[in-house]
Amino acid sequence: MSAFVQVLSDSLTMSRRNLVHALRYPVIMYFIAIPVVFLVLFVYVLGGTLGAGLPGADAASYLEYVVPGILLFTVAGAVSGPAISVAQDLTEGIIARFRTMDIARSAVLGGHVIGNLLQMVLAVLVVLGVAVLMGFRAPAPFWGWVGAVAVLVLVAFSMCWLGVAFGVYAKGIESASNLPMPIMMLPLLGSGFVPTESMPLWLQTFADVQPFTPFTETVRALLFATPLGMNGWLTLAWSVGIAAASWLWARHLYERKSVR
Repeated sequence: MSAFVQVLSDSLTMSRRNLVHALRYPVIMYFIAIPVVFLVLFVYVLGGTLGAGLPGADAASYLEYVVPGILLFTVAGAVSGPAISVAQDLTEGIIARFRTMDIARSAVLGGHVIGNLLQMVLAVLVVLGVAVLMGFRAPAPFWGWVGAVAVLVLVAFSMCWLGVAFGVYAKGIESASNLPMPIMMLPLLGSGFVPTESMPLWLQTFADVQPFTPFTETVRALLFATPLGMNGWLTLAWSVGIAAASWLWARHLYERKSVR
């Protein structure tokens, strides 16, 4: 068996362990409930006002605008999942037992990424299903929907590695649950809920350069068949960059903790 096949096999085994834990302690329901509450709140309570500057100027037009932002908010909100699960393993000492077993060391973190990625994708699909029930319709052809889902999976993958890195870095479970908070705020400070042009200049500058604005605009363009512009390339660059940097950071910290 090649090294790559062994790492992949061991990672899948560890991901099954992660999913079993998720079934016993379904915290994913929390990561689904919050975006759904936000979706209902922003559309039915605030949609008429927030959508005033959009075509149609009503809650229905605002629903179409806000759904991509809510989907990215769902992904960002689930970052704490891998952070907490990794920190829990490190705190409870199960990692020491894994070191004595004949498994690839990198599979421990890889299993957390795969398991939490599947949960993120499930959460996104449920939230999207709720949006459709509320009347969300996107004119994109089939491949536009496929592209939008692929972008969401790519962003979720990078966020999973970032969450894993937070979990390895954290001093404990409480710290791991708090570290992702700034990431969860980024979709709210981008173009997901209101156009960045409506923001004060200092906030607009930040909103335009932070990653969740191109993430949101790419998903929006794919769902509504509008030009991607530079947002597609920015989304790819940010996603690959975050995933690579987080993987290197998580691996470095994990190796340091493994030799103690």
